[in-house]
Amino acid sequence: MQTKCTLAVGIVCLLVASAAFAGQTVQRAPKIEMSLDVSPVWSGHPVGFFLLTKGNRQYVAFYDQERRMTVSGRTLDSKKWLHQKLDSKLGWDSHNYITMAIDADGHIHLSGNMHVDPLVYFRTTRSYHIRSFRNVPEMVGRQENRCTYPKFIKGPNEELIFTYRDGSSGRGNQIYNIYDLKTRTWRRLLDTPLIDGQGKMNAYIVGPVHGPDGYFHICWVWRDTPNCYTNHDLSYARSRDLVHWETVMGKPIKLPMTIDTEGIIVDPVPTKGGMINGNTRIGFDSKKRPIVTYHKFDKDGRTQVYNARLENGQWKLYQASDWDYRWFFEGGGTIHFEIRIFPVVLKDGSLTQRYRHDRYGSGTWKLDENTLQPTGEMREMPHWPKALGKPESDHPGMQVKWLGDAGKDVDPKMRYFLRWETLGVNRDRPRQMVPKPSILRLYKLRYDSR
Repeated sequence: MQTKCTLAVGIVCLLVASAAFAGQTVQRAPKIEMSLDVSPVWSGHPVGFFLLTKGNRQYVAFYDQERRMTVSGRTLDSKKWLHQKLDSKLGWDSHNYITMAIDADGHIHLSGNMHVDPLVYFRTTRSYHIRSFRNVPEMVGRQENRCTYPKFIKGPNEELIFTYRDGSSGRGNQIYNIYDLKTRTWRRLLDTPLIDGQGKMNAYIVGPVHGPDGYFHICWVWRDTPNCYTNHDLSYARSRDLVHWETVMGKPIKLPMTIDTEGIIVDPVPTKGGMINGNTRIGFDSKKRPIVTYHKFDKDGRTQVYNARLENGQWKLYQASDWDYRWFFEGGGTIHFEIRIFPVVLKDGSLTQRYRHDRYGSGTWKLDENTLQPTGEMREMPHWPKALGKPESDHPGMQVKWLGDAGKDVDPKMRYFLRWETLGVNRDRPRQMVPKPSILRLYKLRYDSR
């Protein structure tokens, strides 16, 4: 799958689709229980859509064939979609994915189409009703003119929280807002940015991931400029409430965190060291210990996967791969990821880790929990029918995109996915030859064990 130098369409699609299978081994190729066309969609370049199922309601956010931000909704017992176009139009930037959430009162929140842009945020005035979407021009009214990477998360008490980067690549900080259901207004969750680049750099964060130990975990790389080879210093912190943060050793951290904050560095990878934002992960072993996954150059300059785990009061680094391959990346904009790595997860009582590699293909390692070394490969069937992996379009360069459901599945044997087709990344530059719109299609797949 194509993805990018910064968090956007490929990462969003890949992680959401993969999250549906965390901790599970797919025993058989899935069967198609249902397919339902949603809409023709833009296919000139990849950008992240969103699928959210809650109870008996289902919502899809996407850019239509005219690049208009659109939301479609239905009840699960209906095959008819209700469509609502929003006042936001996509350019050529693959950073500009869409994200959604539903609050405890049933109001739908949506944000997206931002890359160092003024805040784009819509909210419904009626519960679960997409025709009641209204543009909300500001949340708190400060630091909302240069927004990127919007994300809705749920707090420790199911509060709705919104986070985004304020600033730009190499010069930014991370902002967190919290929503008040009674007043239907936002306020700052923190009085200060969570992470501050001090005008010299910015953090590319993964998480917060709510772990089995009760903590929210984040990891990040620092980046000095828009050039992606300036990533450096893998870092980590954790929190019980998303307000009070601490090091992996439990030492309180004074906010905002900066590159000089004591106790946050996992691995001091230098710039041009082979580490990139968008390819760091957080997983856990059977003892609930966090494991931070990333890649960097080994002593011979080859790109390898590493897993870091806290042992005896310090991070211990384990090299998982032994590839004779060097992936060197540079420049700005959206790039193709030659390597894609996934978090360490427990499957059927064993630690496992998936990877995708342009040269070595894809697979799943079975890891020894004591050494975090691969002991063999696990065989897993495809997550979707093989026949659907081939583009229907005959336009050169078309690729199939899959997106998993961000909602919780009621039936563990069923999964909802979106499928559409698009050209690959193009460093966020316009194309002269644009393919015809592809069909965004919803699939309901059944997974049966042997």
